Amino acid sequence: MSSSDPPPSSSHNVFVYGSILEPAVAAVILDRTADTVPAVLHGYHRYKLKGLPYPCIVPFESGKVNGKVITGVSDAELNNFDVIEGVDYERVTVEVVRVDNGEKMKVETYVWVNKDDPRMYGEWDYEEWRVVHAEKFVETFKRVLEWNKNPNGKSRDEAIGPLVLSQD
Repeated sequence: MSSSDPPPSSSHNVFVYGSILEPAVAAVILDRTADTVPAVLHGYHRYKLKGLPYPCIVPFESGKVNGKVITGVSDAELNNFDVIEGVDYERVTVEVVRVDNGEKMKVETYVWVNKDDPRMYGEWDYEEWRVVHAEKFVETFKRVLEWNKNPNGKSRDEAIGPLVLSQD
C-alpha cells in the first residue's frame, strides 16, 4: 500500500426506523441500493414529532422499534447519515435483534437528543409517511448532501428550504 492510497474503510451497520426505511431515500444517502435486514430495537420508542414529518426514538424501557439494518456502510456513507440527521440526533451504538434469524447485532442508530421534547407523541406510521412525504424527502436529502459538499456560505436551512422543516 503506497502512501497515496486511502486508508482502508471500515464497514458499519446502521439501524434505520423512519424516512430512511424508504429505499429511494436510503439510495440518496448511500448513492447505491441499500443492503438491509429487518431488525427490532428493544428499549426504545419511536415517536411522532408535532409539526415535523419524521420520527425520533428515545430510550423507553418496555419499548421496541421495528426497522431495518443497512449493512456494509462505509465511513463516507456514515458521514452522509450524520449530515442528514443533523444536530437534533445523536449517533449511538445499540444492539438490535435480526427478525430473520434472531441474531443480535451491534449497530449505529440515531437517537433524538432532547429526550424530554414536548413535541413527541404517539407512534410514527411509516406507510402514512411514505404516501405523503417520500418523494419530498428524496429531493430534500439530495439538496442537503449537495449543500454539504458545497455550502457556498449558506446555512443548512437556507440550502434545503422548508420541506423538512414543516409538515406542510
